[in-house]
Amino acid sequence: MSKGYLTTHVLDTFNGKPGSGIKGSIYIFEETNRKKIKDFALNEDGRCDSPILENDLFNIGKYEIEFFCGEYFRKFTELNQIPFLDDVVIRFGISDKNEHYHVPLLISPWSYTTYRGS
Repeated sequence: MSKGYLTTHVLDTFNGKPGSGIKGSIYIFEETNRKKIKDFALNEDGRCDSPILENDLFNIGKYEIEFFCGEYFRKFTELNQIPFLDDVVIRFGISDKNEHYHVPLLISPWSYTTYRGS
């Protein structure tokens, strides 16, 4: 693994457990265009089995992670046809290719929070 890489961890605060099986996508912005890099799914611990980005895909730039949380919460509770939170989008920047960037997400059907983790 290169020195710099990107990881995530999702915790489901509604059920009090990891966000197992949540799907997502990661994008990079090239000028004003959003370009998909890849899709991912979280394991039973609410993490990816390997970094979301590393090596040649881990570059300085503006990124976006889209978590498909509405699809996930429909398994546990009844949501409106148009849920309050459906797809949660986190836009962030990577400014150093040699650092570990970690983007955790705490999520419920009605709220979320994130921060730069370690």
